[in-house]
Amino acid sequence: MISISNLKKQFGETKVCDIPSFTVNDGDILGLVGNNGAGKTTLFRMLLDLLKADEGFVQINGINPAESETWKNDVGAYIDDGFLIDFLTPEEYFAFLGKISNMPQAEVDERLQAFERFAGGEIFGQKKLIRNLSAGNKQKVGIISALLRKPKTVILDEPFNFLDPTSQLMLKHLITDYAETMHATVIISSHNLQHTVDISTRIVLLEHGQIIRDLSNTEGSATAELQEYFGAE
Repeated sequence: MISISNLKKQFGETKVCDIPSFTVNDGDILGLVGNNGAGKTTLFRMLLDLLKADEGFVQINGINPAESETWKNDVGAYIDDGFLIDFLTPEEYFAFLGKISNMPQAEVDERLQAFERFAGGEIFGQKKLIRNLSAGNKQKVGIISALLRKPKTVILDEPFNFLDPTSQLMLKHLITDYAETMHATVIISSHNLQHTVDISTRIVLLEHGQIIRDLSNTEGSATAELQEYFGAE
């Protein structure tokens, strides 16, 4: 479970986060949507202790990330390619992640097999450094890295970016299957409303750093309200 209490962040005169109270429940697939500048990435960075809040705090499974490192054992995240070590090949990078997680290389190799179809023959065995991969393949490496350790909480910022339509569809199945199999909590942000509606059990609409809608999405029930808000009708 993720809980937010009185979380505030401001850059100069611009308020980028102002959330009095919010909870992400265990097992939620939460879609975070909003226009550019809504504060989605800023919120993710505060959740992951990459950005210090001006006020308030977050807790992941009862742990404040700003006060302890233990939460990292159960959280996988990918925000952008700054998370990657781009002078390594994908295999070297995954081996490194396994090593720092005390995971034997044989187990790393076994877990990577589950992602071979998603990788599409363009990541494994190519002998390319991550820096030389296309934007879409870097995205895939980041997503795989977020899931590799089988974390109970997954945070993905714009995971559908740079992916071709086939890979986007595979990613939708990958996220939903992962959440169901692992009983995991998954939070994604996306500008793609259709993909978000398709996979999310709950959708939060963020604007100017504030949560203005918190919608149940049983069988896509949030679609009409989202379309109305974003002017699609």
